[in-house]
Amino acid sequence: MSLPAAFLAEVHRLIPRERLFDDPLSTLAFGTDASFYRLIPQLVVRVESEAEVVRLLELASTQRVPVTFRAAGTSLSGQAISDSVLIVLGDSWNGRDIRAGGAQIRLQPGVIGAQANAWLAPLGRKIGPDPASINAAKIGGIVANNSSGMCCGTAQNSYKTLAGLRVVLADGSVLDSEDAASIAAFRARHGTLLDTLAELGRQTRANTALADKIRHKYRLKNTTGFSLNALVDFDEPLDILNHLMVGSEGTLGFISAVTYDTVPEHPHKASALIVFPDVESCCQAVPLLKQQPVSAVELLDRRSLRSVENMKGMPEWVQSLSGGACALLIESRAASQTLLHEQIGQIMAAIAHFPVEKQVDFSEDPAVYNQLWKIRKETFPAVGAVRRTGTTVIIEDVTFPVERLAEGVNRLIELLEKHRYDEAILFGHALEGNLHFVFTQGFDDPVQVARYEAFMQDVAQLVAVEFGGALKAEHGTGRNMAPFVELEWGSEAYQLMWTIKRLFDPLGILNPDVVLSDDPQIHLKHLKPLPAADEIVDKCIECGFCEPVCPSKGLTLTPRQRIVIWRDIQARKRAGIDTTELEAAYHYQGVDTCAATGLCAQRCPVGINTGDLVRKLRAGEATHARTAAWLAGHFATTLQGTRLTLRLADGARRLMGAPLLGKAARILHEKAGLPLWTPAMPQAAQPLRLVAPSADERPRVVYLAACVSRAMGPSFSDAEQTPLIDKTRALLEKAGYQVLFADNADNLCCGQPFASKGYPEQAAAKQRELVDALLKASRGGLDPIYCDTSPCTLRLVQEGLDPRLKLYDPVKFIREHLLERLELTPQDKPVAVHVTCSTQHLGEAQGLIDIARRCAKEVVIPEGIHCCGFAGDKGFTLPALNAHALRSLKDAVQLCEEGISTSRTCEIGLSSHSGIDYHGLVYLVDRVSRAKPLPG
Repeated sequence: MSLPAAFLAEVHRLIPRERLFDDPLSTLAFGTDASFYRLIPQLVVRVESEAEVVRLLELASTQRVPVTFRAAGTSLSGQAISDSVLIVLGDSWNGRDIRAGGAQIRLQPGVIGAQANAWLAPLGRKIGPDPASINAAKIGGIVANNSSGMCCGTAQNSYKTLAGLRVVLADGSVLDSEDAASIAAFRARHGTLLDTLAELGRQTRANTALADKIRHKYRLKNTTGFSLNALVDFDEPLDILNHLMVGSEGTLGFISAVTYDTVPEHPHKASALIVFPDVESCCQAVPLLKQQPVSAVELLDRRSLRSVENMKGMPEWVQSLSGGACALLIESRAASQTLLHEQIGQIMAAIAHFPVEKQVDFSEDPAVYNQLWKIRKETFPAVGAVRRTGTTVIIEDVTFPVERLAEGVNRLIELLEKHRYDEAILFGHALEGNLHFVFTQGFDDPVQVARYEAFMQDVAQLVAVEFGGALKAEHGTGRNMAPFVELEWGSEAYQLMWTIKRLFDPLGILNPDVVLSDDPQIHLKHLKPLPAADEIVDKCIECGFCEPVCPSKGLTLTPRQRIVIWRDIQARKRAGIDTTELEAAYHYQGVDTCAATGLCAQRCPVGINTGDLVRKLRAGEATHARTAAWLAGHFATTLQGTRLTLRLADGARRLMGAPLLGKAARILHEKAGLPLWTPAMPQAAQPLRLVAPSADERPRVVYLAACVSRAMGPSFSDAEQTPLIDKTRALLEKAGYQVLFADNADNLCCGQPFASKGYPEQAAAKQRELVDALLKASRGGLDPIYCDTSPCTLRLVQEGLDPRLKLYDPVKFIREHLLERLELTPQDKPVAVHVTCSTQHLGEAQGLIDIARRCAKEVVIPEGIHCCGFAGDKGFTLPALNAHALRSLKDAVQLCEEGISTSRTCEIGLSSHSGIDYHGLVYLVDRVSRAKPLPG
């Protein structure tokens, strides 16, 4: 049913057009969350304020329009999708207020969970919930789903650590439990609702059988249905209301702020892996461990261990475990090392009498415990990586009473075998009896759907009826388990939930068919297709973990959305459907505006680099191979042309003045598509001056000056007018090195400009030419090679660098070779640091930050900026991407006078959008350093 015209008219008056999406590409892109369901919204609204949410809900109530709220879209049970109106959070929901030295933190719903913990970390605190999706999931979703995780259990989830809440109800009413005026106004307007909640609480507590059942259910990890424990845990109606909102999945109201009581983040930790010979002994150890000072106990069955045993970095012994082996990964944390050692002794003593097949003793060594946790964390993606194309990965999430955990594990394994889910694995948070089982499922034919339905009926009967457990421990009910809520809870509790739903949402407009549904088949409807698209991305499980680091998120598409649309395009083509219009829209939103930096691959559970797909698509469109070949063969001439262009631009600036040129450049860019000139535009660099090597005793270093360094000097407005090459050579010589260049240096290039434009053959040829030149210059690899630009270093490393060459980016070379030769006196002025995408890929992010902290007493690392979006030359040709990626930079660095980075092109965009000059790292190091006196 289409949306009412009156509703649409009011929405268009309320929300700017650029934050309304109703075109086929956008609605399809937003129709996907991390679950295996898909609903295509008729309208997507990006909201930037609570006032907008209030007005939208007022309109929705008046016109009876269903709405669904969306934070990060990492939920797994289908609770963040809609076929009506989808309300998504924009940029303006990142507020926080840290109180009482970190004992409390108030957060807006758009804050990513990991960011909240980063703010709290210096205070030794963290939020209680710790879902596996914490690097992508936002607070609004974490609270609305009552997400938990490996360590938080039932004691530190959102329900238990809630200190305050601000909510908007279905009719647009606002209640802030920490604001006396708001409470008074709400009481005046909604006294009946509060009285009814108080009465429901009294009735529930008086009903001994029901109250006992609720207490039992929440002794377990449980997110099936509404949080009925609010009715037995509290008698004040405001407390009941607040706690009912936790886990309500957007069906009772919109959470616009939450205050948490934080929990300690102990600095000392150790982990051990103990492999038991069978499931029974493994699970029998869990109740004993629950009484010990452990922070996490993760169970891994033999199937899950088998799924990762051949992965790089896994211990060889994993392959030799017996067929019935079952492991516990145990972690303990403490405020001091002495206490940690005492705790480890207690833990091991408690389970010393159990038979053990293999044991990795408790270790505080990060290399050891990170490898142990890698085993646990790689299990889910391992299943996703081997699944048949066209199938999806389903992760179900149940709880058994801990005392019956062994029986529950074995019965689940029997069900998986009965229904022929041979690839399935089982792992979980053992302390809470919370098990995840992961399997692959096709929904492309009725037989597969029927198989899934029969399996879920058996699971529901086993967990909810036979064991009295929970069908959803921490992933939320969604539409996935909505038909089974009554089976798990019984008729009396189920009707109580419906009473609550109708009390808060009498018109049924908030996220219909989620948590509660009248449709017993809702879990089998709107199943999401995952058609083959390209082998590069076919393993994508659409989890959304990639999205926070994507520079085009919020401008056009995210990596997840690029894959969703490309899958749909390919499926339509196979079905003979015309995709011309969709592909035209995708060209800009999917291909042109992708920075292709590959940060998404670092966050992806199955390692997908969506940029690889985009480069492949660009290569398919590349039609100027002969031109590319000529440019590659005459690269020195190409550089001369670049310098000439920069001189002409600077001449225009001198003639017209910067303000007038900037205005003219914007017009020419918009009208004619010419590259955009800004005051941060470089001046032309002087041609490279080569110096013949001398016969002195200084150690030699080959300086690989990137083509951008050879072409681009400082901007006219930059306080630093020394070119990067001169500054770098001076620093290297200060540290006692003899600096050499390869022969014919101006004709050399790593190939990156050609690869990014879709010309891989020319890129490969330039790289081979460069490698040969570097081998000669470095005397066959005897001398180290310093590359002054991290993206060039990364390309050479990723494309199979000759193993004889010792290649360094600026960070690694300074860290390993220069710091020991220099004395540093840190400057008082704060400095901003931008860690480029390539620096992150090279594993030198922390190294860059550490060097900066040795050079400046205060270092600022802007939050939420993972990639600058300049992407080679896109900062000139598609400046909207760069501007969008850096939209928060100026406020973040307002106290700094200088920024540093390791890529000349990135520094152009950073300077343009920050209001300060960004330079290469060598400028800072050179300024604060002097050569160490020679010994003796």
